[in-house]
Amino acid sequence: MQRREVEIENQLGLHARAASKLVNCATSFAADVWLRRGEREINGKSIMGVLTLAAGKGTVLGIRTQGEDEQQALQELIQLFEDRFGEDE
Repeated sequence: MQRREVEIENQLGLHARAASKLVNCATSFAADVWLRRGEREINGKSIMGVLTLAAGKGTVLGIRTQGEDEQQALQELIQLFEDRFGEDE
């Protein structure tokens, strides 16, 4: 199992387009992907789950991956956050 915390840096937070990119990335791996905000943990492969986090700019999320490609999944998800989901702001 791999874990890491990330901060949302893009201006619009985890809005629909960013959430879609996150879910598409997560579903490309066999590993289970979980996102945590506070006490709430959701399946990172569920667009509805990701959107219900209502995570704006500055929100810190925990990412947990588990499975055969867990390390690669975690690295690519972290990169997505660091690249601000491809947004300029």
